[in-house]
Amino acid sequence: MLAVSWRDVVLAVLPSAELTDGAPPAALGTATDRLGRPLPPDLVSLLTDTDGIRDPDGQALVWPISRIVHDNEELRDLPALKDREALLFFGDSGGGKDLVAYDAMSPAHILIWDRDTDERIPVAVNLADYFTRVLVEDY
Repeated sequence: MLAVSWRDVVLAVLPSAELTDGAPPAALGTATDRLGRPLPPDLVSLLTDTDGIRDPDGQALVWPISRIVHDNEELRDLPALKDREALLFFGDSGGGKDLVAYDAMSPAHILIWDRDTDERIPVAVNLADYFTRVLVEDY
Protein backbone atom coordinates (compact mmCIF):
# COMPACT_ATOMS: atom_id res chain seq x y z
CA MET A 1 0.00 0.00 0.00
CA LEU A 2 1.30 3.42 -0.95
CA ALA A 3 1.44 5.81 2.00
CA VAL A 4 0.94 9.46 1.16
CA SER A 5 1.17 12.15 3.79
CA TRP A 6 -1.29 14.99 4.13
CA ARG A 7 1.61 17.36 3.49
CA ASP A 8 2.12 15.70 0.08
CA VAL A 9 -1.58 15.97 -0.74
CA VAL A 10 -1.82 19.63 0.23
CA LEU A 11 1.39 20.63 -1.56
CA ALA A 12 0.30 18.74 -4.70
CA VAL A 13 -2.87 20.85 -4.78
CA LEU A 14 -1.42 24.11 -3.41
CA PRO A 15 2.36 24.14 -3.93
CA SER A 16 2.66 27.55 -2.26
CA ALA A 17 0.65 26.62 0.84
CA GLU A 18 2.23 27.36 4.20
CA LEU A 19 2.41 24.26 6.41
CA THR A 20 3.45 24.10 10.03
CA ASP A 21 4.88 21.22 12.03
CA GLY A 22 2.36 18.67 13.27
CA ALA A 23 0.26 19.22 16.38
CA PRO A 24 1.52 17.58 19.57
CA PRO A 25 -0.45 14.41 20.42
CA ALA A 26 -1.27 15.86 23.85
CA ALA A 27 -2.93 18.87 22.20
CA LEU A 28 -5.13 16.58 20.11
CA GLY A 29 -6.18 14.66 23.23
CA THR A 30 -6.92 17.86 25.12
CA ALA A 31 -9.02 19.09 22.18
CA THR A 32 -11.18 15.97 22.34
CA ASP A 33 -11.70 16.50 26.07
CA ARG A 34 -12.54 20.21 25.75
CA LEU A 35 -14.88 19.74 22.80
CA GLY A 36 -16.60 16.77 24.40
CA ARG A 37 -16.27 14.50 21.39
CA PRO A 38 -13.59 12.85 19.29
CA LEU A 39 -12.18 14.68 16.31
CA PRO A 40 -12.80 13.07 12.90
CA PRO A 41 -9.99 10.58 12.13
CA ASP A 42 -8.90 12.28 8.90
CA LEU A 43 -8.66 15.65 10.68
CA VAL A 44 -6.53 14.07 13.42
CA SER A 45 -4.30 12.55 10.75
CA LEU A 46 -3.94 15.88 8.95
CA LEU A 47 -3.23 17.80 12.17
CA THR A 48 -0.61 15.21 13.10
CA ASP A 49 1.19 16.02 9.83
CA THR A 50 0.62 19.79 9.94
CA ASP A 51 -0.97 21.90 12.65
CA GLY A 52 -2.49 24.40 10.27
CA ILE A 53 -2.50 25.25 6.57
CA ARG A 54 -2.51 28.72 5.05
CA ASP A 55 -3.06 29.56 1.40
CA PRO A 56 -0.69 31.95 -0.41
CA ASP A 57 -2.85 34.92 0.67
CA GLY A 58 -2.61 33.95 4.34
CA GLN A 59 -6.13 32.53 4.68
CA ALA A 60 -6.30 29.70 7.21
CA LEU A 61 -7.61 26.74 5.21
CA VAL A 62 -7.13 24.52 8.26
CA TRP A 63 -6.78 26.12 11.67
CA PRO A 64 -4.23 24.96 14.24
CA ILE A 65 -5.73 22.71 16.90
CA SER A 66 -5.66 25.53 19.47
CA ARG A 67 -7.85 27.70 17.23
CA ILE A 68 -10.17 24.80 16.40
CA VAL A 69 -10.86 24.38 20.11
CA HIS A 70 -11.11 28.10 20.87
CA ASP A 71 -13.36 29.02 17.95
CA ASN A 72 -15.66 26.01 18.39
CA GLU A 73 -16.14 26.87 22.05
CA GLU A 74 -17.03 30.45 21.12
CA LEU A 75 -19.21 29.62 18.11
CA ARG A 76 -21.34 27.18 20.10
CA ASP A 77 -22.62 30.14 22.11
CA LEU A 78 -24.11 31.86 19.04
CA PRO A 79 -27.91 31.86 19.35
CA ALA A 80 -28.35 31.67 15.56
CA LEU A 81 -26.35 28.44 15.28
CA LYS A 82 -28.72 25.47 15.04
CA ASP A 83 -27.61 21.87 15.64
CA ARG A 84 -24.39 23.15 17.17
CA GLU A 85 -23.36 19.71 18.41
CA ALA A 86 -23.27 18.39 14.84
CA LEU A 87 -20.73 20.92 13.57
CA LEU A 88 -16.99 21.08 14.09
CA PHE A 89 -15.44 24.18 12.52
CA PHE A 90 -11.87 23.83 11.29
CA GLY A 91 -11.04 26.49 8.69
CA ASP A 92 -11.84 29.66 6.78
CA SER A 93 -13.55 29.62 3.41
CA GLY A 94 -12.94 32.81 1.49
CA GLY A 95 -15.12 35.86 1.94
CA GLY A 96 -14.01 36.37 5.54
CA LYS A 97 -17.19 35.21 7.29
CA ASP A 98 -17.82 31.74 5.87
CA LEU A 99 -16.25 28.82 7.70
CA VAL A 100 -15.49 25.21 6.79
CA ALA A 101 -16.93 22.60 9.12
CA TYR A 102 -17.50 18.91 9.61
CA ASP A 103 -21.15 17.97 9.89
CA ALA A 104 -21.46 14.58 11.52
CA MET A 105 -25.13 14.35 10.51
CA SER A 106 -24.67 15.02 6.78
CA PRO A 107 -23.65 12.48 4.12
CA ALA A 108 -21.35 15.18 2.73
CA HIS A 109 -19.40 15.68 5.91
CA ILE A 110 -17.54 18.83 4.84
CA LEU A 111 -19.59 21.97 4.40
CA ILE A 112 -19.32 25.71 4.12
CA TRP A 113 -21.22 27.51 6.87
CA ASP A 114 -22.49 31.08 6.54
CA ARG A 115 -22.37 32.68 9.98
CA ASP A 116 -24.95 35.33 9.03
CA THR A 117 -27.67 32.97 7.81
CA ASP A 118 -26.69 29.58 9.30
CA GLU A 119 -26.84 28.25 5.73
CA ARG A 120 -24.84 25.07 5.22
CA ILE A 121 -23.60 24.15 1.78
CA PRO A 122 -22.26 20.57 1.47
CA VAL A 123 -19.03 20.56 -0.53
CA ALA A 124 -17.14 17.29 0.08
CA VAL A 125 -17.49 13.86 1.62
CA ASN A 126 -14.17 13.99 3.51
CA LEU A 127 -10.93 15.96 3.78
CA ALA A 128 -9.24 14.18 0.88
CA ASP A 129 -12.20 15.08 -1.34
CA TYR A 130 -12.12 18.66 -0.02
CA PHE A 131 -8.43 19.14 -0.81
CA THR A 132 -8.23 17.28 -4.09
CA ARG A 133 -11.50 18.44 -5.64
CA VAL A 134 -12.86 21.56 -3.96
CA LEU A 135 -9.62 23.41 -3.32
CA VAL A 136 -8.28 22.50 -6.74
CA GLU A 137 -11.28 24.31 -8.22
CA ASP A 138 -10.69 27.36 -6.01
CA TYR A 139 -6.96 27.64 -6.67
